[in-house]
Amino acid sequence: MKPSILILTVFVLLLLVPTVIPHNYSDALHKSILFFEGQRSGRLPRQQRMLWRGDSALKDGENLNTDLVGGYYDAGDNVKFHFPMAFTATMLAWSSIDFSCYMSDNDFRHNLVNIKWATDYLLKTVSQLPHRIFVQVGEAQPDHNCWERPEDMDTPRTAFALDAPGPASDLAGEIAAALAAASIAFKQSRPTYSKLLLSKAIQTFHNNGYKDELLWGAAWLRRATGSDNYLEYLVNNRETFGVDYNYLDFGWDSKFGGVDVLIAKEVFEKNVSALTPFKDIAEKMMCAVFPETAGLHMSYTPGGLLYKPVGSQLQSTAAMSFLILTYADYLSKSSQQLSCGNLKFQPDSLRRIVKRQVDYILGDNPMHVSYMVGYGDQYPRQVHHRGSSIPSVKVQSTAFGCTQGWNIFHSDNPNPNILVGAVVGGPNVDDTFIGKRTNATDTEPTTYINAPLVGVFAYFNSNPNIT
Repeated sequence: MKPSILILTVFVLLLLVPTVIPHNYSDALHKSILFFEGQRSGRLPRQQRMLWRGDSALKDGENLNTDLVGGYYDAGDNVKFHFPMAFTATMLAWSSIDFSCYMSDNDFRHNLVNIKWATDYLLKTVSQLPHRIFVQVGEAQPDHNCWERPEDMDTPRTAFALDAPGPASDLAGEIAAALAAASIAFKQSRPTYSKLLLSKAIQTFHNNGYKDELLWGAAWLRRATGSDNYLEYLVNNRETFGVDYNYLDFGWDSKFGGVDVLIAKEVFEKNVSALTPFKDIAEKMMCAVFPETAGLHMSYTPGGLLYKPVGSQLQSTAAMSFLILTYADYLSKSSQQLSCGNLKFQPDSLRRIVKRQVDYILGDNPMHVSYMVGYGDQYPRQVHHRGSSIPSVKVQSTAFGCTQGWNIFHSDNPNPNILVGAVVGGPNVDDTFIGKRTNATDTEPTTYINAPLVGVFAYFNSNPNIT
């Protein structure tokens, strides 16, 4: 064959090979952090970058003669639910603690700002302990009956609280975890604030006891303080609270898997034998991601997405991806591999599974859709989100009433305000996706989907070539 013909043949063959464009994990990380500015409640700071948002809910807490201004709206509505808000804060803090080395200084700083926006508010929710804990602001049904941006809200902003003895011990455990985790995240940059958070976390934890949330709180307080009191609590309550049987659960409403992985770190690093049962269960959870292993298994869609039926599918995917990646890090740092009966897996085997989840979310999926708003060219334009779907108060200052907004809700127009970085609910079990704001399961974003992904995006920002 003549050289010119050979060169032409090779060139044609190269054209036939699909081009794989690597994802920009730095962009995904930056946008996943920016998203939280679109969820802010209260008086916005001068440094606000999501410029279409305005001040909102400036009288929250008045019905109980207290200040509950601030915090986050957890999803596309305008109610402040303190349970998922606390979980969001914990996961942002965990991302900062274990994955900050993979973040730029700018992303790290903005993530700390997001954590503090939550913890400043959570401190208010436990300010009257041990007598009272505030659990929610806003009434779900009236709020859901209206489609209006938060700046215009005229629905009841009722604050709800539970009173002593031992009020809302499950929420107390969740908030204790958030404050303890955040105390670690702020230990270097804001030592005084860190001490305040830890002191309040301890007080909140000792409010009472309730299953997985207080195990979660104890686990974070053990990591923050090193106190054997929390070790004893964990060891004494592990079997009673069912840790051995619920290890494939992790999210804002179930902490078992997170407890196991968090505590496993101490077994890897310090060989604390009393905590070995937690590591053993964490190992079972990791083995469950590989179909060829024995025992329980996690499920995948045909397109390769980790799937568990919940209200927002990617909530489970994001949370489990964080745990898998974290456990892989613990294995690597201790020069160990995952043992699943007769099968052995290197840490990178776990990382490859997580990378597949991340790439799926960013567009490598059967629908060819990025499930992160503002990432790539093909992403949901009709996000189920009140503030994003209604013209900004900066553009149209006249208020949109409760029922007026429903005309926008049912329209086919794209949202005028791009909620950059929001990861929406995602696809169904068959990988299909209905990108309409009327389909909340698919298109509603939540803070507790994004929060675990901050750490995950950070890792692949520095380690993009795991294949």
